[in-house]
Parts: sequence; C-alpha cells; structure tokens
Amino acid sequence: MIYPNQAGADMDSPASNSKAIDAELRTLAGLRGRVEVTRDQWGIPHVKAENPDDLFVLNGYIHAEDRMWQMEAALRRGIGRLAEWAGPSALPADRLARQLGAEAAAKRDYDALAPETQAMLVSYAAGVNAWIDAGGTAQEYDLLGEAPIRWEPWFGVAVMRQRGILMGSVWFKLWRAAALGTVGPEAVPLLRYDDNGPERFIVPQGPEGRRLTATLADLAPAVEALSGFGPGDGTVGGSNNWAVSGARTASGMPLVAGDPHRAYEIPGIYTQLHLTCPAFDAIGFSVPGVPAFPHFCHTENVAWCVTHTFADLHDLYVEEFAEGGATYRTEDGWARTTTRRETIRVRDGADASVTVHETRHGPVIAGDPATGKALALKSAQLFDTDRSLDCLVPMMTAPSLDAFYDSCKGWGVIDHNVVGADRAGHIGVLIRATVPERDAVNGWLPVPGWTGTHEWRGYIPFERMPRQLDPAEGYITTANNRPVPEDHPDYMVTDCHPTTRASRLAERIERVAALTPGDMQDFLRDTDSAPAREIVARILAAVPRGGPLLSALAAWDGRMDPGLTAPTIYYLIRQEMTRILARRSGLDRASAHVAASPAPGIPALNQLWWTLPNLLRADDTSLLDGADWGAVIAEAVATVGAGPQPQPWGKAHRPVFTHPLAHVFPGAPGVAPPSSDPTGGDGDCVLATGGFPGSGTGSVYGPVSRYIFDLSDWDNSRWIVMHGTSGHAGDPHYSDQNPLWARGEMVPMAYSAAAVAAHAATRTVFRPV
Repeated sequence: MIYPNQAGADMDSPASNSKAIDAELRTLAGLRGRVEVTRDQWGIPHVKAENPDDLFVLNGYIHAEDRMWQMEAALRRGIGRLAEWAGPSALPADRLARQLGAEAAAKRDYDALAPETQAMLVSYAAGVNAWIDAGGTAQEYDLLGEAPIRWEPWFGVAVMRQRGILMGSVWFKLWRAAALGTVGPEAVPLLRYDDNGPERFIVPQGPEGRRLTATLADLAPAVEALSGFGPGDGTVGGSNNWAVSGARTASGMPLVAGDPHRAYEIPGIYTQLHLTCPAFDAIGFSVPGVPAFPHFCHTENVAWCVTHTFADLHDLYVEEFAEGGATYRTEDGWARTTTRRETIRVRDGADASVTVHETRHGPVIAGDPATGKALALKSAQLFDTDRSLDCLVPMMTAPSLDAFYDSCKGWGVIDHNVVGADRAGHIGVLIRATVPERDAVNGWLPVPGWTGTHEWRGYIPFERMPRQLDPAEGYITTANNRPVPEDHPDYMVTDCHPTTRASRLAERIERVAALTPGDMQDFLRDTDSAPAREIVARILAAVPRGGPLLSALAAWDGRMDPGLTAPTIYYLIRQEMTRILARRSGLDRASAHVAASPAPGIPALNQLWWTLPNLLRADDTSLLDGADWGAVIAEAVATVGAGPQPQPWGKAHRPVFTHPLAHVFPGAPGVAPPSSDPTGGDGDCVLATGGFPGSGTGSVYGPVSRYIFDLSDWDNSRWIVMHGTSGHAGDPHYSDQNPLWARGEMVPMAYSAAAVAAHAATRTVFRPV
C-alpha cells in the first residue's frame, strides 16, 4: 500500500534550489483550470490556482492527502461516533455529543450559511472525495478495516465546532457545583480558575486591577437550587499572542507572534498551508477538515492570530422535574420535557442507548430527570444558528486591520482574542465571540431554571465587543488573561488564566528598544516562572533546612529549564501540597459528584493546582481542616524527600504525544505516536508546556505550533508545528519539525513567489479531467 508522500520526488531537498524542479502532472475531477502545488523541504504545501473554487478543491484534496484519518476522527468526535472506532473509552464523549445535538446543529448552521460559503465547502468536499476516489487511505483505516467516509459539505461546520466545543466556563461551573456540598457556599469564591493576583487586562491594554467576587447573597439562589442535587457530601488549553507596533521594532513595521496551546494529540490540530489565487494570497495554520484559516494567518495586507478569551458562553440551569422527568418547572407552570433516543455503536462492545432530555434551556448533561433535578446546558455554541464560517473568505480579503475586524461579525463557534496588524502599520485586538447578555451571577454556579430571573437577554451586540487599535503602549499582549475589567458594562467572563504570562511578555517587550523576529522567537521559549519563585520562597520560609532538595531550591532562579533538577523538585512539592489540600478539604471526592460526570470529567487536583497559589498568598487555611500551611509544606517536603531521586526537568517533563487509537492497537505501526525531544517550561511560563498534576510530571499540552509574522518582509516570517505536516507514520514529514520545535526554533514561512520557488522540493500540476 502506498500512502501519501511516501513515493515520488525527494522530500528532503535542500532549502535553496538552483535547478528547476520537474512537475508531476495529474488530472483531478472538479477543476475548471490549472492548479500548481509546490511543497517545500518540510512538506508544506503552497497552492496556486486560477480561481477560488479550484483553490478550495485542492485545499480539501491536500488536507485529505496529509490528514484524512484525523479529519474523520474530528468529525466523529464532533457528532458522537468515535466509539465506532475507539471502543468503550470513547463512549462518554460520544454520549455528550449526542446529548448536545451537535450533528443537527451542524446541519442547521450549514443550511443558514451564505451561498458563497456553501460553495467553498462544496468545493472543499469535492477535493476530499477526489483523493478518496483515487484510492487514498491511511494506516489507521487499514488497522480498523475501514475506508474513509465520503466527505459532505456540512462536515466542515461540525469539525470547526468540535475543535472548540464547550471550552471554558461550563467546566468551572460544574466543578464548583460538585464542590459545593463539601466546602459550603462560603468557600465557592475560592474555587476560581485564577490565582487572584493583580491582573493585566486585554482591553484596554496596560491597567492592572483586582477581581470582584460573588457574595453569599449573590450565590443564594443557585445554592438553594442545587440543594438535593447529587449526594449531600459532594462526593486544560490556552495560548499566547502579541503584536508590537513599528515604533518598537528595528524595521519600523509591526511584528506579530504567538503560539496556541492544545493537547499533544497526534496528528496535531494544525497543519501549515499556503493558498494563492487572484482574489487573495493567504498563508497560515489550517484546521484539517475546514477550509481556509480560522485562527492564524497573514495575507498581503493583514496578519492575525488568536488566543482563547474564556468568555462565558455556557450557562447551566438546575431544572426541577416531575412525572418521572416528563415535565419540568418554569415560572409559568410546568412544561413538557422533550426526549429522544439515540443508539451509539461501540467497537468491541455492545451498542449503547442514550436518552436525551431537553428543556427550554437545552439538553440535560448531568443528572437524571427521574430523580427530580438535573442540569441542563444552554450554550451559545449550540443554542442558536451559527454562521462563523461566513467570515472565512472576508477575513482573507480584508484590506486593513479595521476592515478585518469588521469581517469577524457573526463569529460565534468559539471565543477569541484576535490580535492583528496591517501593512499600514496598525496593531489591534478584538474580542471575537458571540456572548450572551445576562447577569454576572450566572458565571459562578448552575442557576435555578424555574424562576425566570437568570435568563439571557439576547447577545451582546458586535458593536459593543471590546476592540482596541494602536494602544499608546505600542504593543498588545494576550495570554488567556482577563479580557476586560470586571466593572465593564457587559459581563464577559468569570474564570480565566492568571495574568502571569501576559505580564511576563509585557515585561520583556518593554526591555528592548528595537525588537526583531529573533527577539520574538526568544520570547516564545521563555521559561521564567514567577509563581514558582513565589511558592519556593514560601516553602523555604516554612522549612529552612531540608537537605539537598531545599538547597537546590534555594539556589534556583525560577526558570523551568530542561537541564535543571530544581524545577522538578518544585513541581513535585507543589503537586504534593495540592494533594494534601484535596484530602484535607474533602474535595478529592468532588470528582465523583454527578455534576462532574460529563466527559472528560473534572479531576480535583487539576482544579486545585490553580487554587493553591492564592490560598498561600492570602494565608487562607479555611480548606485545611484545622492545619496551617507550614504543616502542609513540611509534610509535602518530607513526602518528596522520601521518594525517588528527582530527575532533570527535561526528562521528567518530556512532552507525551498520544494517538486516539494507541490503546486499541498497542504498538501497531501508524498509531504508536512519535516521541518528542525534551523541552522546558510549564503551565505558568510563556513556554506553556503544561501537565495534569494528578498524573505525574510529564507535559501533556503546550504550544502545538508557533509563528512570527514580520510585516516589514513577509518572507522573513517563520513558523513551526510540534511534529510535522504529515499525519502518516513513516512519512519523511511525520515528525521532522519536532527537534526544532523542542529547541524553540522555527522554519521559513515562504510567501513570495520567489521564496516559494527557492524552497521548493516538489511540484505537482493538477489539470481538469
């Protein structure tokens, strides 16, 4: 069997070619004209077509050629059919996707798209199917005994939604609901997904402030509504990006840089792509299964990139049911519950039957209506028709940054801080999201669904979404920190990441007078951890003598560098402190609460890891069951000291890549993920290689790609992905970018025709049949 890119021209050609490269000639059904595909020495495709329709046909063809199995896996996840491949382990997530009605929502949204957007998706699907018709396959299909599914135009809508479904607030609200019965309402404000330090805001850039909090009076309706729901004892992603104005750069033109942080799943979520036609010339990271560039791209005029805003898009309602779940309570009396049954096929297992219950707010995702109470989800990602994909072509044709931001109107499938710059020298940021308009108290816990007092009042108008152009500071940083001050007229968010990474980036930008792309690359691999220094100082104050472990910490500057052992010691002690906090507070039982049941679950240690720094800073012992932090620290140090000798951080924290089928076919070629070279950083660093504290010290998420856009010379831009362009094990470009990625280096982003030719390794010309 021949898999894509494993035969043909030499894919490891040198970076610059003095000789012409002979083109392979192919015919392809569905084309109207000639299309040329040039792949560079990294296998990155540069596609040039005579019209947009043909360009999107090749967009689909190339995605299928490099990542067909990944595309279908994302589709199956999105509509609740992955268990057909991955077996019982995928059943909880499939069940949630069926409860959400994701397939029906994708079809509804596709039907509502503009004709030109539908035409783009039709062309894309034609390209995917042309590759399938030519005999394309992948090793995963061979292992499964399956063939690729024929692609339908609405699949792109489903894949785009799956890549951001339910990110953010829903999990924090479920966590606090699960914890409520154990810690009581007084402690709920402590369980916020940040560390309560001074905050840097995204709009406006620069000011710092403190958070507001919820009072017991604010929370009382939700606490009362949750009474009797579940047992009485109450048994990760982000990103960095920034833009610097020409006043701060050596070239006098803006620089834009960043990195999206996602789970290290193989194949990686993004793949590099360049699409050129008379209407636009765009290059960036594409999402296999979706045409164009939703997140990271530059055109001739504009560069843009995103981080997750953590906008509160999801509300949970405690619904009160009667008649065995057949009716539910509203402020106007009792209404009929809508139900439907779904069957999920499970590989190597019995079919599973799912009964979905829906109220006016949405589907029940936790609890059983037959018991009298359950939680229904109302999500802006699903509740109303979404036309996000209508933005894709206008984004690529916008002549300026301000026009680009105008083209984002209607985007709602996930929430973003969109940082950008244009060739006129402007920089800016827009909060791109469709955010419900309602009271801020909805952000803390599930609220009662029968009072009528916690309902949405529509959506915040696009014209009121925060936008800022050319801030006086001359730069913009975002790193999942708070998008706006909490006294902003519109409620936007309750939980977001601490401001640590955004503040570190601002600090580094302000140090250098004439910034270059090299400086941007250095910022992306910054391993400084302010939280580590703060926690280590507290550890050393509590336990001044502790042998070689504490001596190593005393001599350490807080950099999470791979060759050092001190970062491992710090991490292990903080991890053990978090375990003690979980046990003493009783919150180790909260993960078993019914509110924490939706897939993938809510591990208490992962949540409390982020709670710990603020409790230490405030010397708050309310969750320690009578102990003090000095005793907790001493116990943690003793436990780590009695354990195995800590390894250097690069070994202890090596990235762990995973493949969705590795557990189904252990060790089989094609699904055994590649290993990664070691790297530094952790979840508090700009180099955000984070782990899950409940499962060791390894890194399981981080910068799956990086980019630097140089608006003074597009050919001076650079990029990288965590493994390679190909999703096929054994392909020369399956993991060839990993050594560079692990070192924080990048490869050229050739844009001009001359640069593309200079880096060319292969050329293929496609003509109509």
